[in-house]
Amino acid sequence: MVVSAKTLEILHCIHNDSNYLITYSSFQTMKISHYLLALLCPIILLPSCKKSDDEITTNTKSSFTIEFEHQVNGGALALNTTTYKNAKGEDFKINVFKYYVSNVKLSKADGTTYLIPDGYFLIDESKSASKLVTINDVPTGDYTKIEYTIGVDYARNFAGAQTGALDPVNGMFWTWNSGYIFVKLEGTSPQSTAANNALTFHIGGVVDPNNTIRTYSTEINPANPLRIRTDSKPDMHFIVNAAALFTGTTDISFATLNFTMGGANSVLVANNYAKGLFRLDHIHN
Repeated sequence: MVVSAKTLEILHCIHNDSNYLITYSSFQTMKISHYLLALLCPIILLPSCKKSDDEITTNTKSSFTIEFEHQVNGGALALNTTTYKNAKGEDFKINVFKYYVSNVKLSKADGTTYLIPDGYFLIDESKSASKLVTINDVPTGDYTKIEYTIGVDYARNFAGAQTGALDPVNGMFWTWNSGYIFVKLEGTSPQSTAANNALTFHIGGVVDPNNTIRTYSTEINPANPLRIRTDSKPDMHFIVNAAALFTGTTDISFATLNFTMGGANSVLVANNYAKGLFRLDHIHN
């Protein structure tokens, strides 16, 4: 069989066109593959790039805040104006309400604890900023319990006049008794037999049998623990019921008890508020 030159030329062109078609088709397939890969990569990588709320970076520290909201039997505390009732049904107003929180300790589910160093905080209803306490340099992790002293520990009571929250200028130090007032509530009640119907409850004392140091502690829901992370600053919100001074273990009548500055009556009041002064309301992680 004789193949003409023209036929050879046509076959050559077909061969070249076939290579072109194959090459073009491959190129188009590669382009589509690249587009698909570009679209799919972010979707594939997104879950691994998103930081989990449960991720804890070891050997790191962060901070959190404690907010104290003052109430009287469920109603907002308003100094000097609002009239409240105690467990005996007696009317009273509050003019001063402040107290110490110290030695804050956090615990994890595995039993490890962290004690806030040199942590003494004076919470004062008349100073809004004092009711929001920021605690820094806390090791990251999940904490399932918090406890703290209501007042000032034994050693600091006998360390003399100090600075910061423990400065005597804050009106919470007995110079005559070399010790701190742990909880101070002042006000008035028509039932009070004191001058000007005054109420004066200055609770303090660290020596038995009149030791009024009390500790508050509460478990934290393990489903929503206090999560200390480097990228978030959680907030613990406590309700503080000032009326807890007058009920709990003993219902107090202002007709018979309207003044105490240490001693047995202060122990009675301390035993009351140890049970009901603080309540953990919620945590914002």
